[in-house]
Amino acid sequence: MLLEKQSPCKINLLLNILGRRADGFHELETVIYPISLFDLLSFERIGQGLQLSCSNASLPADSQNLVHRAASAFLEAAKITDGVQIHLEKHLPLAAGLGGGSGNAATTLLALNELFDAPLSSEQLHAIAAGLGSDIPFFLQTKPALATGRGERIQPLDFFPAFRGAWLVLIYPGFGIPTPWAYQQLQRFPAALNGTKGRAQHLISKLQRNDLVAAAAGFYNSLEAPALEKYPLLELLQRLEHFRAFAKQGGCRGSLRTSQIQIRRNQLAGFSGSLSEATLSATVTELLWQALPVFS
Repeated sequence: MLLEKQSPCKINLLLNILGRRADGFHELETVIYPISLFDLLSFERIGQGLQLSCSNASLPADSQNLVHRAASAFLEAAKITDGVQIHLEKHLPLAAGLGGGSGNAATTLLALNELFDAPLSSEQLHAIAAGLGSDIPFFLQTKPALATGRGERIQPLDFFPAFRGAWLVLIYPGFGIPTPWAYQQLQRFPAALNGTKGRAQHLISKLQRNDLVAAAAGFYNSLEAPALEKYPLLELLQRLEHFRAFAKQGGCRGSLRTSQIQIRRNQLAGFSGSLSEATLSATVTELLWQALPVFS
C-alpha cells in the first residue's frame, strides 16, 4: 500500500523572543499561520529497514534529515520491526522561514501512524515531535496557533476574520537564512533578544476583528534584526508600501511552482520612486513572485 501525503508550510505572523533560557533554548511567543503550499511525501511498508529518497540531491537521505529522524523515532516508540520506504518530493525552498523540514517531520509521524494502524496516541506523537524540533508540533494540526515555551506548546486558534478574502504575496530572493545563525546573532540585538511579553495576544485580538490594516501593524519578527543587517535587500523591500505585510516575516518567502497566479517581472514596468526604490525595482524584477489566496 502506497500512502501519499501533502506536507504543508507556515508563516510566523509574529515571532517575539522573550530571552534565552538556562537550557540554551529561547523562550518565545509566536503566532503561526498555515500556508497551502506543499512538499509531497510517499510512504510504503517494506520487510525491514528505513529507506529515504529525496528529489533534491542537496538534502541528505540519512539521519541528518528530519524525515529520517521522525521515522526512526516513530518506529522505535511504536516498537515496530517492519520497515518503511519514504520518498520526499521537495518543492518548498530551503531555509526560507516556511518550516518545510518541520512540516515534513510532522507529516511523517502522522502518515506512519496511519500506515501502521495508529499504534501511538496524539500525546505520544506530540512528545516525539517536540523532541525533534520546536516547530514540528504545530504541523500535527491544521489551524493557526499561538505557540509558547520554545515553540512546542501549541494553542490552536480559529481562522482569523481579518484575513477573509485577503491574499498573501510570497517572495524568495534566491538565498536562505538559516535559523540557527539568526538566533546566534541575537546577542548583538538586546531589544530583539528580550522582547516584551504579550505582543502575540495583542495581535491575535486584532486579527479576530475584521480590520487587517490595524492587525498588520502588529506583525513582528525578532529575527528580523540580524537578517536585515546582513541582507540589505530585505530592508529595501520594507521601504515599499506594497511589501510591508510580508517583509515583516523576517525575510522574503516563496517563489514556488504552483498553479496559482504569478506576478511576472513585466508587471513592474513603469515603476517610479526614489533612487533606492528604483534600484530595488530593478533587483526585484529578477525574482519570481507568487500571489496566493491563502487567507480565504
